[in-house]
Amino acid sequence: MFNHLIVICTGNICRSPIAEALLRARLGSRVQRVLSAGTGALVGYPADPTAVDVAAEHGLDLSAHRAQQATLPLLASMDLVLTLDQTHSDWLNRQYPQLRGRVHKLLKWRENADVADPYQRPRQAFVKAFDDIEAGVEDWLRKL
Repeated sequence: MFNHLIVICTGNICRSPIAEALLRARLGSRVQRVLSAGTGALVGYPADPTAVDVAAEHGLDLSAHRAQQATLPLLASMDLVLTLDQTHSDWLNRQYPQLRGRVHKLLKWRENADVADPYQRPRQAFVKAFDDIEAGVEDWLRKL
């Protein structure tokens, strides 16, 4: 059973906050903790305004989110580490080899695809990222 989950992207201001909020909303009390972090986090920054808007259109509130760095103490306490793209998986496996077996891509069951980073791109890129994240979350819900 996975009780402690974390979602990893790059800056922890676009993709992973959306995934964190979706997982929290869909899993509810089935897990104890869902967090997100970044491999190169913009520590302390709020979620990107466009990510906040797109999430809000789906009933998710990212207003309290603040970016944090993925660190070994944080990651070691997690049962499952979900990454948004292959660069995150590679970084985690290189930096923290002791996490192997816990690190999986969010789109593992969708040809192990990546969720494209919408940062500093048009709104449609955020909508596409949201849709991809939602599909990955739905896949993982069937496994958790």
